[in-house]
Amino acid sequence: MTRYTTAWHPTPVGDALLAFADDDLVALRLEHDERAYAIESLTRLLQVAPHHDDRAGALVATQLDEYFAGERRAFDLRLDWRLARGFTLQALTAVTEIPYGETASYGEVAALAGKPRAARAVGTACRTTPFSLVVPVHRVVRSDGSIGEYGGHPEVKEYLLDLERTAGV
Repeated sequence: MTRYTTAWHPTPVGDALLAFADDDLVALRLEHDERAYAIESLTRLLQVAPHHDDRAGALVATQLDEYFAGERRAFDLRLDWRLARGFTLQALTAVTEIPYGETASYGEVAALAGKPRAARAVGTACRTTPFSLVVPVHRVVRSDGSIGEYGGHPEVKEYLLDLERTAGV
């Protein structure tokens, strides 16, 4: 039987809710709402109430801290993709190929995912990703180069893009 746990970790762009299925990361969500609401939403997605365990997130927390310090360019974590299926999974897998500090348009990601006319579906995949930051959906921008939204917080997307542009400069 799968053991679900959660942990919280503060970041410069909001608290990160980390969720695990056994030892694999099943979700990383930046939260800007009440923690109780975030846990309730996650419980609906997982169809089970996860147990809180601060120790569960130690490796992810370390890598998040390194990322925000400009010392980490890629995450090295075991991901459990159970919350992404079909084209969403294809699109998010394509997003993982966007290099640190660079961007790609929704249309470019759609082409990489094998469906060049599915730019809107890529937007939906990015909006509903179970893995904020770890799968760098913040690197996906509009075809005109404008950054677009990021879970209703475009300032967070701007912060992440600026962080990556200036890290190590």
